[in-house]
Amino acid sequence: QVQLVESGGGLVRAGGSLRLSCAASGLDFVIHAMGWFRQVPGKEREFVATISESGVNTYYADSVKGRFTVSRDNAQKMVYLQMNRLKDEDTAVYYCASAQRTPVQDMAVKRGINYWGQGTEVTVSS
Repeated sequence: QVQLVESGGGLVRAGGSLRLSCAASGLDFVIHAMGWFRQVPGKEREFVATISESGVNTYYADSVKGRFTVSRDNAQKMVYLQMNRLKDEDTAVYYCASAQRTPVQDMAVKRGINYWGQGTEVTVSS
């Protein structure tokens, strides 16, 4: 069965960095756009970043543009989110998602998403 497993979350000071990883299995990885979303209690899950099947196209939420970088390794079936200059408001549970043959902007509004990971928690303290 398909699994998306996130790792790399934790507690970090404001201004610091974290790198999240998402390992995919049971998925035809190269035909799936991948993305990161986040959620805090009581709020909807929100878009963070998406990356196309080849990795050429990326798309970011305005709130993270210039601070976060999404990347992927198709040979290893991995997706990464490098988070720099973290802020208190980045505190959330971060989820990895997949969407088969979906443009990165469409995936950002959750169109085409077929699988979600279980999430990894990121806490930024000031």
